Amino acid sequence: MRNDTVYSVSQVNQYIKDLLDGDGALSGIYIRGEISNYKMYPSGHHYFSMKDEGGAIRCVMFRREASALRFRPENGMKVVAFGRVTVFPRDGQYQLYVSALTPDGVGDLYVAFEQLKAKLYAEGLFDPAHKKPIPRFPRRIALVTSAAGAAVRDMLRILGARWPMAQVAVVPVRVQGAEAPGEIAAALGWVNRLGWADLIITGRGGGSMEDLWAFNEEIVARAIYASQVPVISAVGHEPDVTIADFVADLRAATPSNAAELAVPDQNDVAGRLNQLSARMEQAMSRRLGEFSSKLERLSGSRALQNPMNYIEDRRVLLDYQRTRLAHGLSGTLNRERQHFARLAASLDAMSPLKVLARGYAIPRLEDGTVVRSKTDVAAGDALRLRVADGEIPCIVKEH
Repeated sequence: MRNDTVYSVSQVNQYIKDLLDGDGALSGIYIRGEISNYKMYPSGHHYFSMKDEGGAIRCVMFRREASALRFRPENGMKVVAFGRVTVFPRDGQYQLYVSALTPDGVGDLYVAFEQLKAKLYAEGLFDPAHKKPIPRFPRRIALVTSAAGAAVRDMLRILGARWPMAQVAVVPVRVQGAEAPGEIAAALGWVNRLGWADLIITGRGGGSMEDLWAFNEEIVARAIYASQVPVISAVGHEPDVTIADFVADLRAATPSNAAELAVPDQNDVAGRLNQLSARMEQAMSRRLGEFSSKLERLSGSRALQNPMNYIEDRRVLLDYQRTRLAHGLSGTLNRERQHFARLAASLDAMSPLKVLARGYAIPRLEDGTVVRSKTDVAAGDALRLRVADGEIPCIVKEH
């Protein structure tokens, strides 16, 4: 650009943009920093800044690149961004156009795993209260897994050996790749709607974290949580832990272990039944021996040898009880008679008639009131004297 020429703002911005776009060092650069002012717009574009202790740079990540993220960027997260530095001519601000973003120091899969785990935990999807009991003797088992892997062959072999009475159906799904989470979730929903199985085992054999990632997807976790049929999660090897393991009603270390946990061992059950049968036989033998001894004792009894002996014994006992009852009633009656005589004598001794018989009299007014004092009468009052053999009417002449 010439120094004596007057340029428009747009021309200057475009010139700077061309300079930056032509710089090979800025066309593909890695930048480490901390995310701040992070925003995701409805358009799907992500806008944020990256900063360190000495400065900051504006960043944008368009929807196409952002859709490949396996984790959710957050303010304060330390990341490494790859992209190109250029100027947006309209506002003259230079910024980093991010095409890839990874957490600094850890993999993006690990961050995505921890973020989803924290989210689902907060929603209660891992709550033990929601865990359904595994049926002790399942009749029909659905295996939601790959139909071609070694895992399904191991599960079928173990289930057939341990509990051949159970019916087992394989619901084939992809367990790796972009389509796998949707297929697994759809299969779990289909088994529930069908209503055939009383137990589901879902999982796959071992592999890398990327290989097992289908069982870390939110759609699979929510399908397991929504299942009305108990679900055993059997993903990878024993050290492998997935989101599906946290949500499932029971976690198995491996697919083979899932088959062992799902059904009892027919040999153990047969042995237990044999023990119970032997104990029952011993108990019945003991009871029969007791009844046999009792029968022998009863068969030698006098009553069974001659039934009339029993009746005669009861007749003798009846006569004895009748005699005791008669003696008892007679003694009681005599005692009551004597008691009555004593009461009658006491009552007779206290009777006013006895006093009258000794020559005393009881004066009464015409209304029957007993005269107890001379002040109770006046001259001319009519009285009746009660004596031993009747009453004598009289008049009070003086007072």
